Amino acid sequence: MTPVKLGAMTGNRHAQRSDREELRSSFQPARLRLLFIGESPPASGRFFYQRDSGLYRAMRDTFRSVDASVDDENFLDVFQSSGCYLIDLSPEPVDHLEAIPRKAVCRNSEGALSRTISQLQPAMIATLLRSIEGNVATAASRAAWHGPLLHLPYPGRWSRHRDAFIESLAPVIGSLMATSSAN
Repeated sequence: MTPVKLGAMTGNRHAQRSDREELRSSFQPARLRLLFIGESPPASGRFFYQRDSGLYRAMRDTFRSVDASVDDENFLDVFQSSGCYLIDLSPEPVDHLEAIPRKAVCRNSEGALSRTISQLQPAMIATLLRSIEGNVATAASRAAWHGPLLHLPYPGRWSRHRDAFIESLAPVIGSLMATSSAN
């Protein structure tokens, strides 16, 4: 399946965000077991659910390390059927911002994230970037959410981060996949 660029026809930022959120919501599982929270969609226009980001590939490879039958064609379906869902702290890209405004946007996004956590009621939350751990903890606390909070290194540039990401996440994914196939 070829990745599709959202909002490519309009070039409109609002349309891109709307398309992105519509695509994201199409993969929301009926039973949310593990909510992944990233910082924001990348400014590059890449997007996990478009299947064109580094995070997508690292997550797919983690699932594949647990089940060799996972590939590009079935990964997002397996992700969803395992009860996994990925959202972002900030709905707008922040990776192009300097540190101070970037942190301010993340801090200002905590309220909306708190409402989302309250609405979704995940069994577990995993942060995908260490710099947002405090923001996610604050939002979870405001939502009166209590559950396991997994902190993962972003599997970006460095292979050691990607390896640590896969090593930390694979046992959790194995457990989720085992129990989802048993149900």
